[in-house]
Amino acid sequence: MSDIPAETPRVARAYCPACEPDADDFQEILEVQWCSVHMPMREGVDDARVMSDAMLTGSAEAGGDENRRWCDVIHGDHNRRRRGR
Repeated sequence: MSDIPAETPRVARAYCPACEPDADDFQEILEVQWCSVHMPMREGVDDARVMSDAMLTGSAEAGGDENRRWCDVIHGDHNRRRRGR
C-alpha cells in the first residue's frame, strides 16, 4: 500500500473572468485562472511610491532596531522606567 493518496477529481472548472464575463458561479464551481492575454499585472502603479529603509528579516522582526523603537513608543522606554525607581 502506498503512502501517497490517490488524486481526487477536480470539482471546479477553470475559467478566465475576462474571457467568460457571463460565467455563473451559482450554476457551477469556478476556479479563476487568468489566460495569458488577460493576466493582471503583478506590479501596481503605486509600488514605486512606497519607500522603506527598514529591512524586515527574522532578526529585525524579533528585536531589531526598528522594532525596538516602536516598542519604546508604544510601551515606553523600559530603561528609563528602571532608572527612575
